[in-house]
Amino acid sequence: MDNSFLRNGSIGKTLWLSYAWVECLSIAPRHPCVPLGFRWGQQPLHLLPGWVYYWHVNGQDMPHAILVKGLQKTFGDQPVLWDLDLTVNWGEFLVIFGSNGVGKTTLLKVLSTQAKPDGGDVWIGGINRSQDPKAVRRMIGVVAHSGFFYEDMTCLENLVFYGRMYGLKKPHDRAEELLHLVGLGSNGHDKVRILSHGMQKRLAIARAILHEPVLLLLDEPEAGLDQGALGMLGSLLDGWRGAGRTVVMTTHNLEQGLAWGDRVAIMAKGRIAFEGDRQQLDVAGFRDTYKQYLEAIP
Repeated sequence: MDNSFLRNGSIGKTLWLSYAWVECLSIAPRHPCVPLGFRWGQQPLHLLPGWVYYWHVNGQDMPHAILVKGLQKTFGDQPVLWDLDLTVNWGEFLVIFGSNGVGKTTLLKVLSTQAKPDGGDVWIGGINRSQDPKAVRRMIGVVAHSGFFYEDMTCLENLVFYGRMYGLKKPHDRAEELLHLVGLGSNGHDKVRILSHGMQKRLAIARAILHEPVLLLLDEPEAGLDQGALGMLGSLLDGWRGAGRTVVMTTHNLEQGLAWGDRVAIMAKGRIAFEGDRQQLDVAGFRDTYKQYLEAIP
């Protein structure tokens, strides 16, 4: 493939991927490559301004989507994450289970740069989150317990605001597209404060995918969603993973998590107690495994 057109002058433009499978995208020469897995004929990739992009197609020694070594996080005298290791590959959908207070939300906050670790190292797409948090934030989309919205602004205004923050070329068009995708097409001019919890969760999903990130971090995204919205979210996440991007999700819902994920993990007392391939588990067996590993962690 001729890469001569991928220089500073192309920043902010939309690139169509042609030829065969494109294995990864590098973000500035100093950073390792980030795989995308787009095929010919799919939606274009909207690049962000201020970054230098170039294609890399040999696929050798690609970094993990997430690599965590010895992560520690405390609040006061209370350890929440302790010596936690985690590796997530590109194209994986990892579902993390665990009871309240074991550190699932804190882990996602550290990964998304909302919280600073007290020890250990975290790399997102080969980028050290402590050294370059802005680069990490451009790569991720987050659905958290908080929607991060301005409640006196409308749904459309909120998405357009975030679209401009991410440097999208046509934030209004993208915002309208996503409102229809998540079932809020007729609510674009409604203020966020009048929306139900489920509708705000739909809007949070739209905000998370607004800039087409390569990594989604979802903290109990199914909470508050009706069956129609769950179907929408499931289809969206399936397509996201199918495009070579990565999803990490926390949940208490064993059936839902096992239905969506292709890899599962259990957190207990601030650590990853168990990891496994979804295809090797069933719901009944996993319930037993869940109890076993929760009891085994000191």
